[in-house]
Amino acid sequence: MKNGRLTLQATCARRGLTMALTLAMALTTWAQKQLFNDGWTFRYGDGDMQTVASQDGWKAVNLPHDWSINMPFSEKNASGNDGGYLPTGTGWYRKTLEVAAKDGCLQPGSRVDLYFEGVYMNSDVYVNGQRVGGHPYGYTSFFCDISRALHTGSNTILVRVDNSKQKNCRWYSGSGIYRNVWLVQKSDMGIDRWGVQITTPSEREVRVKTALYNQSGHEADARLVVRIGNGVAASRDVHLDSKGQQVLEQVFHVDNPRLWSPEHPNRYKATVELQDAGGKVIDHEERWFGIRTIRYDATHGLTLNGQAIKLNGGCLHHDNGILGAAAWKDAEIRKVQLMKQAGYNAARTSHNPPSEAFLDACDSLGLLVIDEAFDGWRSAKNTYDYSTLFDQWFKKDIEAMVRRDRNHPSVICWSVGNEIIERKSREAVATAYQLREQVKRWDDTRPVTSALAAWDSDWEIYDPLASAQDIVGYNYMIHKAESDHQRVPSRVMWQTESYPKDAFANWKRCMEHPYIVGDFVWTSLDYIGESGIGRYWHDGDPAGEHYQRPLWPWHGAYCGDIDLTGHIKPVGHYRSMLWNDGQSEQLYMAVREPDGYVGKVRTGLWATWPTVESWNWPGWEGKDIDVVVYTREPKVTLYLNGKPVGTTEVSREKEYKAVFRLPYQPGVLKAVAGGHERVIQTAGKPARIVLKADRKAMAGNGLAFVDAWIEDAAGNVCPTASDRLTFEVTGGELLAAGNADIKDPEPYYDDNHRAWHGHALAVVHSKGKKGKVTLKVTAKGLKGDKLSLPIE
Repeated sequence: MKNGRLTLQATCARRGLTMALTLAMALTTWAQKQLFNDGWTFRYGDGDMQTVASQDGWKAVNLPHDWSINMPFSEKNASGNDGGYLPTGTGWYRKTLEVAAKDGCLQPGSRVDLYFEGVYMNSDVYVNGQRVGGHPYGYTSFFCDISRALHTGSNTILVRVDNSKQKNCRWYSGSGIYRNVWLVQKSDMGIDRWGVQITTPSEREVRVKTALYNQSGHEADARLVVRIGNGVAASRDVHLDSKGQQVLEQVFHVDNPRLWSPEHPNRYKATVELQDAGGKVIDHEERWFGIRTIRYDATHGLTLNGQAIKLNGGCLHHDNGILGAAAWKDAEIRKVQLMKQAGYNAARTSHNPPSEAFLDACDSLGLLVIDEAFDGWRSAKNTYDYSTLFDQWFKKDIEAMVRRDRNHPSVICWSVGNEIIERKSREAVATAYQLREQVKRWDDTRPVTSALAAWDSDWEIYDPLASAQDIVGYNYMIHKAESDHQRVPSRVMWQTESYPKDAFANWKRCMEHPYIVGDFVWTSLDYIGESGIGRYWHDGDPAGEHYQRPLWPWHGAYCGDIDLTGHIKPVGHYRSMLWNDGQSEQLYMAVREPDGYVGKVRTGLWATWPTVESWNWPGWEGKDIDVVVYTREPKVTLYLNGKPVGTTEVSREKEYKAVFRLPYQPGVLKAVAGGHERVIQTAGKPARIVLKADRKAMAGNGLAFVDAWIEDAAGNVCPTASDRLTFEVTGGELLAAGNADIKDPEPYYDDNHRAWHGHALAVVHSKGKKGKVTLKVTAKGLKGDKLSLPIE
């Protein structure tokens, strides 16, 4: 092994094995797994399988696919405020699989699976008219064995997806096969589904457990070979009975390990092979993992690799902004990159398991994760939510989440619920322990949590429920931490949801108490659905919170530190400066909207005062306006048009903020602190469009996110520009275009969209494997721009 020396110990645990004879077997080639996303067609609407399959109206699509985001917003849609006013309904997917007589999948002893990473929701899968499986919960992955339904020639695969029962989710779910699908060919003897588990009990120890199955009806001798990185393989002979399962554990000792952490996300690859007695490979799995340890107690807090760590966490939903729920790999990577750029070191996947691509990105980029199973238990928050599935499915869904995700070093905790309705009942305590037991059955190396909240009763009555958690989740209740610590000194806690406006108080409390190990703000990113949470409003607008009344045309949440197009808001810059000790950003400046400029400003619980990087306030000349500066430097000076406005001290006692009030006058605003400076300049008339892509080249079937900025002739962004932009793509396709204005109901699939604050975002798809993708953006009265990206 590179940078490490390996030694091996092996032990074997056997289950359900009764025979002890040996029989030579003919086995098929080792497992093949291929992405199965291309070549699908889609039809919106319902009907019986035979009728739907024979009807017209099928449209070519590639996966991942979210049909809801590709339809218009409407106040009349049944998803309502929760679902972002987008259509839901029922849809069908179809694909043809050609199978030749010589293909191994038709040979005796072969098994073929369709592996769905996520389908929202209530799916039924058919092959050649035969139902081969399905899955009700839209957020957990599942397999369908299609072996017996296949035949030589053309095989028709149909997937029915039913998201018609509304409301079933408190946020935007999307609709369809919105994550990857894989075709997996295996033998009737091999490595079980999600059958490789890798743990690192210490910084020098790696344990690999492999679950093997034999469904051949015959006994067999085999050999299990495991490699860690480029090291020498370790092998163990194994005897497989005719109908049984066997779990083999191999222990590696690593010298000079390269540990995984958010700062240094080092990973190793484990290769696991099952060979027959002659050395032929029967099955093969590759798993990436990281060597890292997690410890927690009320005295030392949370430690990662023996070092104390505090979690600057952000909650997030699964959507990718204007792309909707479709879990494109490049979009999931970008999501993690945005969180890292905003200074986060942790995420909570509220309130469902994320995509595999998201966790892969967290592993490779270094973002810690609370992996959450579901929003609630038996008592409903919405009529058709998980409460309708809980008793029948919670064990299966917990198993799917934990077994799928347990090898990810980024995952440090499992969450089994959020603000459950029945939290006051004795039955809830029993359920919490039942859920904990189910999690620990599949992974006993990580803590279990759940997000508790109380607005209508005494907090202390939840002590029995909290006792079922290794780390107790507090939603908006961390002000109870000190008294709780006095009452239950051993309790370790984190705030699993918090208000954005309380950034300083939450950071301070977390820093002062080792038993508070982190804070997860609601939310890290803006998202579709839960419409109007985090909004501010003016006189004449509908008043109140998102849960009090419909707020159309608001169709999403504005409580994120990062807006819907991926740009960090002022509150996000402030939070990053607090948690990262000024290392990520030393100085930031923005301007508060004057109260009365549009109307009297009102803010909700999750809102912050409207604050922007703009010195364009026409009509406000001579009137007072507030400039806010964030820094950890001891002093900051503000200049307007080269003249000092004032100097003020900045300290922890002042929450690392300085607020300057001055009469508005156009020109150049500059803040200077400790050798750092920040400038905001009054922009002139919009003159041109400037395109900036998030990458220099695109992968085949990859995405690029392109910002379209409206600038004046001098190159300043025009923060009040709202020109209508037209997007044109050649050599690829435009997947989405839009702005960060959550109350703009223009559909994101359209190629014509207005800018907001001088900005819009386009997402382009390369489709092919060669050539280049060109995006051209134009607007009436502005000089357009064109950008080309090669496909590599």
